[in-house]
Amino acid sequence: MQDDRSQEDRNASAARRFLAGVTEQAFMVELGVVDPPLVDYVTEMLTRFLSTDSLYSVRSVRGERLTQVADMLAEAEARRGQAKRTLHRHIGDFTLFWTGVFPEAAERLRKTGGKDALLNYRELGKRSYAVASRIPVELELASSDVLERLSDEFELCVYGLGEVRKAWEATDGGPLLV
Repeated sequence: MQDDRSQEDRNASAARRFLAGVTEQAFMVELGVVDPPLVDYVTEMLTRFLSTDSLYSVRSVRGERLTQVADMLAEAEARRGQAKRTLHRHIGDFTLFWTGVFPEAAERLRKTGGKDALLNYRELGKRSYAVASRIPVELELASSDVLERLSDEFELCVYGLGEVRKAWEATDGGPLLV
């Protein structure tokens, strides 16, 4: 049977399977977090953020790419409904990703003297997931229940993502997998 998908699609599928495996191992086996929707969400977030375009996908109303959480928060507060929920969800994902997978980089980002210098990414991540979970929308790309659990279990998810990083660094591919 021939696989007619492009090489890019096959690579993305392989990366997603790898991330799903190490995320399930870290969260379900090592940490005892038996919450498939939450673990699936974390896997999807990691897969999405393989592309820096997705990691830095937030844009201002003028079309400028926003790279600092302070700017993302200001933009989120200026929005309503689905757009506000999407931005708060992204802020939660962004802060969870950096504090969990690359905490040393998160600290560097914070210390660069930019607008994020005085922000606590962990607190903002928890708050942003909580805000997103309470905004009603017709079509949920992420369930409100999962976003609420991400807020409540943010620290555990940060720890779990640290374990995910250790697992992928222990593979032959090393840290270049992500």
